[in-house]
Amino acid sequence: MLKRILNWMKWIVVAFFASTILSVIAYCFIPVYFTPLMFIRCGEQLASGESLTLRHHWVPLEKISPSLPVAVMASEDQRFLEHHGFDFKAIEHAARRNREHPEKRQLGASTISQQTAKNVFLWPGRSWLRKGFEAYFTFLIELFWSKQRIMEVYLNSIEMGNGIYGADAVAEWHFHCMADRLTPSQCALIAATLPNPRKFNSARPSPYVLTRRDKILHEMKFVPRFPREGEDVKH
Repeated sequence: MLKRILNWMKWIVVAFFASTILSVIAYCFIPVYFTPLMFIRCGEQLASGESLTLRHHWVPLEKISPSLPVAVMASEDQRFLEHHGFDFKAIEHAARRNREHPEKRQLGASTISQQTAKNVFLWPGRSWLRKGFEAYFTFLIELFWSKQRIMEVYLNSIEMGNGIYGADAVAEWHFHCMADRLTPSQCALIAATLPNPRKFNSARPSPYVLTRRDKILHEMKFVPRFPREGEDVKH
């Protein structure tokens, strides 16, 4: 019986690694039309009696304003082009600040790569199990995807409002244009809402969001142009 159990466990582990690696490789080429979070939000809407809302259009990176990758890097992950999925300097800074000032809002150090892994393959949450899976998928996408592909998937899958996912959907519903027509100010405004896009609205920004937008616009001056596919990633 023990031998049979161990044999089953072995095949479960093999199936897990094979399926996850193949899915990551497949997403090198296949657009990500749906994510676990989209299904979870739809379930929450139905459970609360709200109308079902899911706005999402996949568009290639070249059809997204070049200011948007710069804005999200300025806001979320300024060393995105330098690290390999994990920003250890940011992790150390956040840990020190959280330890020294526990009374303040806790800082995170999640990179764009980590957020992409979480959005595409996992569920929301803060458990150690989910964090472990997040690290595993972050390693895989950094191994198999280019930085351009990670950014493309991120900008197409991230939640940007209630029932709104991705750059083209938020451009249409909040700014009445296509994603490639977003201005630098609008891109900074979108980036300003990303910490909590269900609370902060880029179409009707609060004074706090406008202040964050101005700070991001300033930081964007020091972030390099995001390279196109095939170009060298310059640090």
